Amino acid sequence: MPEIHLDAADGAGRFACHVVMPSPNPAPAVVVLQDIFGGNANMRAICDWVASMGFIAIAPDLFWRQEAGVQLDPDAGQAQWERAFALMKGMDQDKAMLDIQATINHARGMAGGSGKVGTMGFCLGGRLAFKAALETDADANVSYYGVGLEGLVGGALRGPVLVHIAEKDHFVPDAAKAAIQAALEGERDTMLLRAETGDASAGPALERALQAATKLRGAVEVVPPGSLPNDGKVIDDVRKYT
Repeated sequence: MPEIHLDAADGAGRFACHVVMPSPNPAPAVVVLQDIFGGNANMRAICDWVASMGFIAIAPDLFWRQEAGVQLDPDAGQAQWERAFALMKGMDQDKAMLDIQATINHARGMAGGSGKVGTMGFCLGGRLAFKAALETDADANVSYYGVGLEGLVGGALRGPVLVHIAEKDHFVPDAAKAAIQAALEGERDTMLLRAETGDASAGPALERALQAATKLRGAVEVVPPGSLPNDGKVIDDVRKYT
C-alpha cells in the first residue's frame, strides 16, 4: 500500500498519501507531516522508520493544492531551496489543516489500524503538527523544529503536543524560543507515564530513571506486565481540553 488518494473535505479535489504498514497489526497510526521539500526520499525514509517502530505511517501530500507530487532535494542547489520556500509561502495553512484532519479521519478507520492516530512533523510540518494539537482531534502530536510556533502558543490545546526545539536552529531565534518555552511552561506537569516491569522491587529506581531520561515532571507509575493495552497509548494525559 505505497500510495492512496483521499477526497479533500472542501471538495477541491483528491490528494495522495504515502503509506507504510507495520507488521504485525493492528497498530496506531502516525500522520507524517512534510517539511518544505515535499514528499521526497527523506520523508519516505521517515515513514519507513515510523513503520519499523510498529506504527502505520501515512504522509499526505500537503502541496497538492499548488503542485501535486513535489519532491525537492535540499542538496541539489539553491534553486531547490527557492522553490521550497515559494511553496511554503504559497501554502494556505487553513486548507492544509483540512487535509490533515481528513488524513486523521481516514487513518482512524484503516484496515490494520487500532483507531489511535497521532501527528508528527518537521520544520513546516512541525508547525502544522502544533496546529494539529490546536485544531484537530489527533490523539497526540509531535513537533520537530517547528517554525513560527511563537505565533501559535497560547491557544487552547485540543490534544497533547511534544515540542522539540533545536538549540542552534537559526530559523527559530532566541526570542522565539523563550516565548515558546514561557507559554508552554504550565503544560508540562500533567502527564502520567506508566511502565511495565516484572520486578516490583525495581519500581522506585525505574521511576527515577524514566523521569530523568524523559525529563518528565509528572508522575511515573510502575505496573505489572500485561497491564498496558497494545494500542500505542502508554501515556495518559489528564489535562482538560475544551
